[in-house]
Amino acid sequence: MNKKTLEDARNRCRNYRKKILEISQNVSALHIGGAFSSIEILDFIYYQMLNKKYKFILSKGHGAIALYVILNNLKIITDEEIDNYCTADGILGCHPDRGNPGINASTGSLGHGLGMCVGIGQAYKIKKNKNNIITLLSDGELQEGSTWEYLMMAANLKLDNLYIFIDHNGSQSYGITKFSHPAFYPMIDKLKSFNCDLELVNGHDFNQLSRAQSLIEKKKGKPKVIFCNTVKGKMISFMENKPIWHYKSPNKDEYKIAISDLENVNLNEK
Repeated sequence: MNKKTLEDARNRCRNYRKKILEISQNVSALHIGGAFSSIEILDFIYYQMLNKKYKFILSKGHGAIALYVILNNLKIITDEEIDNYCTADGILGCHPDRGNPGINASTGSLGHGLGMCVGIGQAYKIKKNKNNIITLLSDGELQEGSTWEYLMMAANLKLDNLYIFIDHNGSQSYGITKFSHPAFYPMIDKLKSFNCDLELVNGHDFNQLSRAQSLIEKKKGKPKVIFCNTVKGKMISFMENKPIWHYKSPNKDEYKIAISDLENVNLNEK
């Protein structure tokens, strides 16, 4: 990724965070921590990968606010609809609804999105369609048995047209995952054992995301997993790696601190 493209992407992601913080002042709660962990991943998918040969489904439905602000930046979702997020006057809810602009599937009940993507990927194969399907999963979705059933099916069907991004922020509403669900690990070894091609990256580093895509798209015969280590509440001093920010909105004083953090962040740091 060249310097200008990288600089533009980092600036977009800072602005997405500012917009989400602005929206948070109008609703009592939103999944701000998990949105901030997945911002760079979603921006990379939309600005570097998506074209006529790629379809995207957000399996991590509770991260919808991150997707909405990106779709708004792309002029797919209007400013009016963003401003009416989670209100009786708007169409955008906490989770994405198929039929709304830019939304390909209704998701939010964890463990369902990957199954839809496996079906789409197999349909492409049957029709000899060279398109690809991309999805973003939360790490919590790997606690759903259905996810592993879909992975096994994807591997058996040799769906090398399936790209699975995993947002591993290591935290959920119950707390830090390695303490609340220790048997969950090691995730990477488990994914590889299900016959997936896997690349491990820092999910906030666009250069790593780009290299991972370049490496993995050349491989054939297996589903492709880009496992992204991320930070819940990324870039906000009092939110980073704090499970309490899984759902709550900042108060007015916290909002001011968060905006200050974003204004002063060094975007050249990985």
